Amino acid sequence: MSNIATVQLNSGPNTQANLLVVSEIFERISKTRAKIVVLPENFSLMPESDKEYLNCAETDGSGPVQDYIRDLADKYNLWVVAGTIPTKTSNANKVNATTYVFNDNGETVYKYDKIHLFDVKLPDSGESYNETEIFNHGTGIKVIETPIGMTGIACCYDLRFPELFRLQHKEGVETFILPAAFTEQTGRVHWETLVKARAIENLCYFVAACQDGYHISGRQTHGNTIIVNPWGQILKRLESGNGFIECEINRKQLQSIREKFPVLKHIRLINK
Repeated sequence: MSNIATVQLNSGPNTQANLLVVSEIFERISKTRAKIVVLPENFSLMPESDKEYLNCAETDGSGPVQDYIRDLADKYNLWVVAGTIPTKTSNANKVNATTYVFNDNGETVYKYDKIHLFDVKLPDSGESYNETEIFNHGTGIKVIETPIGMTGIACCYDLRFPELFRLQHKEGVETFILPAAFTEQTGRVHWETLVKARAIENLCYFVAACQDGYHISGRQTHGNTIIVNPWGQILKRLESGNGFIECEINRKQLQSIREKFPVLKHIRLINK
C-alpha cells in the first residue's frame, strides 16, 4: 500500500512565483507518507492570453520547468505527475499540453499529450475556450507502473470521454490520475458526477489535481481536488485554496472489490 498526494493551486502568469508555491507545498508533502505527487493542469503558468503558451513552450526533455520539477522529485524522493507543461512541436504556432511523469530520481518515465481539447462557449456566460488554436491533439495513451500500482494518465476535458478510460483496462489500470483546470460553471454541476462515474464504471481509484479560483485571464476554475475510491466514495477533498490532500491507495482492497463485484469481466461489445 502506498500513499498519493494531489495538489491544488491558483496559478498565475508568473512562472517563478508559481514554482515557488509548488516548492513550498512539496516541502510539506515530504513530511507525509506520500510516494507520488500530482500537480494540476497549467501548474506553472495560467496566462492572460493562451498565446503566451507559445512563448513559454519548452523542448521535450529539457526546459526550466521540467528541470525544476525533476530536481524536486530527486530532492524529496517523490514520483511526480506534472501536468501540464507546454512543449514545442514542429509547428511554431502550436504546442502540446504535456503531462510528465518523473520517478523519484527525477528521471522522465512517461509523457502524455492531452488528447481532447476544450473548444467551447459556455452557456449563459461570456467565457469561451478555443484550445485547438494553440494546442495539438495528443494521439496515444498507455498505463505505467508507479508506486501506487498500474496508473493511467488523462487531463481535464478528457474526463468527459469514458472510452479513453475504458481502453486502459487492457493494460490492467488500477488508478487514474487527472490534472485539471475545470471551469467553475461546468464544474459545479458536472465535476463530481463525472469523477465518480469514471471511478465506478472502471472500478478504479481516481485522483484529480485542480486549479482553483479566479485567474488573470478573467476565467474561474472550480477547485475541488479529489480522491475517489473504486466504489465512488470520496476519500479526500480540497474544495478551495492552495494546498494538497493525501490518501492511501489500497490495491488489495481494489482487487477484493473486483473479485466480489466482477463487472469488468462482464463487458460485452455490441456489433451493429
